[in-house]
Amino acid sequence: MFDYRHLTAADIAAATDDAVAEAEELIASIIDVATPRTYANTMSPLDEAGSVISDAHGRYSLMGRVHPDPAVRAEGVKTEERLTIWSSDLTFREDLSAAVRAYASSDEGKSLTGLSRRALDFTIRDFRRSGQDLEPAQRAELQALRQRLIELQVTFQRNLDEWKDFIEVDEDGLDGMTPRYIAGLAEGAAPGTRRVTLDYPDYLPFMEQARRRDLRRDLQHKFYNVVADENSAILDEAVAIRRQMAGLLGYETWADFAMEVKMADPEAVATFYASIVPGLTEKGRAELAILQALMADDHPGETVQAWDWAYYDSEQRKRDYGVDPNVVAAYFPLEQVLEGLFLVTGEVLGLEYRRIADPNAWHGDVSLYEIRDRERDEVIAFFYADLFPREGKYGHAACFGVQSGRALPDGPYRTPVAAIVANFTKPGAESPSLLKHSEAVTLFHEFGHVLHYCLTTVDHPRFAGFETEWDFVEAPSQIMENWMWEPSVLARFARHHESGEPIPPELVAQLVAARDQNVGLKTLRQVFLGKLDLALHATGERVDIDEAYRRAFEYTLLPFPQDTRFAAGFGHLMGGYDAGYYGYLWAKVFGDDMYSAFATGGILSAEVGRRYRREVLAAGASRDAGDHLEAFLGRAPSTAAFMTRLGLEHAEE
Repeated sequence: MFDYRHLTAADIAAATDDAVAEAEELIASIIDVATPRTYANTMSPLDEAGSVISDAHGRYSLMGRVHPDPAVRAEGVKTEERLTIWSSDLTFREDLSAAVRAYASSDEGKSLTGLSRRALDFTIRDFRRSGQDLEPAQRAELQALRQRLIELQVTFQRNLDEWKDFIEVDEDGLDGMTPRYIAGLAEGAAPGTRRVTLDYPDYLPFMEQARRRDLRRDLQHKFYNVVADENSAILDEAVAIRRQMAGLLGYETWADFAMEVKMADPEAVATFYASIVPGLTEKGRAELAILQALMADDHPGETVQAWDWAYYDSEQRKRDYGVDPNVVAAYFPLEQVLEGLFLVTGEVLGLEYRRIADPNAWHGDVSLYEIRDRERDEVIAFFYADLFPREGKYGHAACFGVQSGRALPDGPYRTPVAAIVANFTKPGAESPSLLKHSEAVTLFHEFGHVLHYCLTTVDHPRFAGFETEWDFVEAPSQIMENWMWEPSVLARFARHHESGEPIPPELVAQLVAARDQNVGLKTLRQVFLGKLDLALHATGERVDIDEAYRRAFEYTLLPFPQDTRFAAGFGHLMGGYDAGYYGYLWAKVFGDDMYSAFATGGILSAEVGRRYRREVLAAGASRDAGDHLEAFLGRAPSTAAFMTRLGLEHAEE
């Protein structure tokens, strides 16, 4: 494994230079071919160049999100931008396009089958989508626009990672918070005060449990205005560039362009939303009425606002189901949740895990694990776990590919390496990291991405790991969440961090019963985010982002939070989910559908699990996602399980 302990900014810069130089040599070898073109002298060097860049990107761009040294982070960001632009520019090269197209027209090119055929077809598609069929001047304009877009994306994310803000609260302002939560807060400037930051371990519990409504409002106002001025301008320019690029390529909207390589198209997404929004709105209004009645006891005559609903959702869960998130968290120390995660995936997918004693990682908090195939008793992958917040670190939860699996020229299959990055409460000197149940669900979710990346067996680098259609990529993570709601599974690893007693069955029953509380409102929030994304990208006209945010927020059924610019902090709009955020709900349809196979065949069924591993996880992007689903399910995909979970079963197809 790579030794990150002494990595410097200069090391990253030099390694990036080397990767680009090696990739350029490979591309030059394609252009210089004098003999008849073959896969070996045309496509194989192109594949290898892509792998060289991918390896450098995975190893060093990650440092821009996680490294404790600001200089190393800055160089990691530069590497991400440089390598992304290099990859983008590759498809603009007329000489390379001519070489690949010449091979495609050869007898060998025409006779290709399997992954080689798929790789050639996808590469030709890449050239077309980069404007190779345009006039030179238009192609140059398109290339300049794409380079500028990449620069904007990198800057937008860097701004999010580096943004710091907080409110200072006194003892009265912390009413409702646990002593453990309070002890974990940094001291404020004034004596006796604490800082509540926008980091999730601070923000989410405060919004759910702090009794001071005015302070919840103040904290959310800051959260909804992250990098408001600078990132708003960046997003506005990016949306305009995307619209211009789509026009140059002959698409009506950026959504039409972006969804060409996904499962859905704009019409299908509109139909999907139309099938769920009316029923969700009806449910959401009924749910909101209950929250409003709860709030009337505390604030007569006041209306539930965006900074109220999480608090009263928590209060309702305590009242109706006896579920106190702090009581539940006592049964979910991080190490035990990992134990449960390894237990479930080990039993279902045939895996074993071992923690590496010396990970040589970028920070002392980072752990490294090997993943072993139980039947073959061999290491098949590794993953890093960087799970606690710190200054300058990526602020959300995500999985990053570090080293993709692929067949090496000398025969063996290279082991994939992934990194799971999150921001859970850090353990103290005398207390473990206790996860709320929702945080444990998040850990299971992100580990679904790790498995998707690490269990690949696809020989071709382009189709290994989670390089599937972007609106399917969340399905293997969505399915993982289901095991965190199974009583028989929780009973096997959820134990009180002090007494060691297993979680009481009645508490599990209450937790599961409360699972779908306010599911209408929660799903409508996802609709709001998807609709905001499409409002920016599914039109050929200039968009007022603030007005689009205001209109999309109406789907939440809550009053609009005035003087906020939420889109500036919505990283997905610039992080690969542009014209694609609908994919979270879209993929949940398939995640729920796939889990129905376990519900029928046994939630820990090794037989169903091995089929899922073979047909979905291992298969990467070697075929279309719809084919994965049919191969695993043995039938066409269905919305039945998804609709039933929403209480909208009558809306099924």
